[in-house]
Amino acid sequence: MSKIKSAASVILIRGSDEAPEVYLVRRAPELKFFGGYWVFPGGNVSPLDRQCEDDAEELVLKRCAVRELLEETEALAATLGGEFSRERKQALQRQIKEAPEQWQDFLAQYGADLPLLTPLFRIITPPFFPVRFDTLFLCARCPQDEIPGIDNYELVEGRFVKPQQVVAAWDRGEMEIAPPVLFLLRLLTTGGLDAFLTRSRQESERLAQGGLHPVYFSPGIFVAPLATPTLPPATTTNTLIAGTDKLYVIDPATPDATEQQRLFDKMDALIDAGATFEAILLTHHHPDHVGAVNAVSQRYRLPLRAHAQTYHRIAPGYLQGEPLADGDRLELGTAPDGSGDWHLKVLHTPGHAVDHLCFIDSRYHAAIVGDMLSTLSTIVIDPPEGHMHTYLDSLNRLLDTPINVLYPAHGPPRGDGHSLIRRFLRHRQKREDAIKTALTDTPRSVDELLPEVYAGLSTSAYPIAARSLLAGLIKLEEDGFCKQQDMGWVQE
Repeated sequence: MSKIKSAASVILIRGSDEAPEVYLVRRAPELKFFGGYWVFPGGNVSPLDRQCEDDAEELVLKRCAVRELLEETEALAATLGGEFSRERKQALQRQIKEAPEQWQDFLAQYGADLPLLTPLFRIITPPFFPVRFDTLFLCARCPQDEIPGIDNYELVEGRFVKPQQVVAAWDRGEMEIAPPVLFLLRLLTTGGLDAFLTRSRQESERLAQGGLHPVYFSPGIFVAPLATPTLPPATTTNTLIAGTDKLYVIDPATPDATEQQRLFDKMDALIDAGATFEAILLTHHHPDHVGAVNAVSQRYRLPLRAHAQTYHRIAPGYLQGEPLADGDRLELGTAPDGSGDWHLKVLHTPGHAVDHLCFIDSRYHAAIVGDMLSTLSTIVIDPPEGHMHTYLDSLNRLLDTPINVLYPAHGPPRGDGHSLIRRFLRHRQKREDAIKTALTDTPRSVDELLPEVYAGLSTSAYPIAARSLLAGLIKLEEDGFCKQQDMGWVQE
């Protein structure tokens, strides 16, 4: 598991308490972490934020917030900050980069009273991200005469916005907003600033007690990475809830009772808010996708809907619903933006598993793709059920399907899903080329081919790689490029 980094983010507010505006910045699209997304200004804790070893954690995070806000926007959330000239703030920015000891002197001059920031909300990045942050969100007032800017390096745009307008734009699919930022903006849309302060702290406490993160990468698709016994580097499988009024829980995967309770708490909260669960949906039958199927089905009396070949492959104990087939529609009711005819379209996408299904959201083109792709690693194609030709055909079918955000079973969602599909196709072609190069007219076994085809791969991963290598050899045999001979494989 990756190390968790400490970070701070600033909710910069102006206007009245009843109808505040907040300052949002958009990250450069090429950045790996939330590239192109709208966020609050902020960043990682730096050595510049720590004056001595026994500094209180909250003070260090406040210094981080002040520094990052100044670096990114030229705004100074500090004593006398509103009285500082723009030139003085720009000089402080230069000190951070060119003369950090002077920045430390500035911090020391104002001491513990430096940040005029109110801690509100703390969240740790969910475990499906390869890079994780423990972020404290703090609230600061922007003086009326303060005009923040952007650094034009990591950021490409910044502006004050009304939370209601931004949330409405998100619901229309017009803005990409980082999940915790979206969540806090929603809290700001009702009740004014005082209610926001109270509710954000309550939600912070809920998360600290194990509540599921408010993770939405597209409207109406909630994702929860829950612990499962799956293949490394993954440690979780994504359970998804699609819809707002009519809901479907997709791949309730975890066998762990504590993790299941986290899912139950989320489902109960949605039911208490007036939503109705219609059914459980499965992408396929593999064990790391079905661990909570029986528990969810029995607790909520929900039918299981999956491919016809799924039912006999999983343990009994669920309510069986009508099987799903390619082209079926699952009605979702009214979309978050108020539009009608919202539904999930079912695609049969075999290759990884014979019963594999994907679910495509009709309004926002979100794609729930199970084990067709991953944002953490490649996908294992394990013969005889796994079939490389069929898998590649299914990938190309997804490439021909309109897709925006792509939700894999393992790893975080990915915007511009087609780019990930094309990367997987290129990877498979590169691996196939390596197999062709390794084959000769002398028979070689899979074990003999492995070190050459998977050069640099840890030997601990060889058993899994061997299965995909065999799938690649079978494909080339079907293509007429090679054949089995004398317990090995030779070029045809």
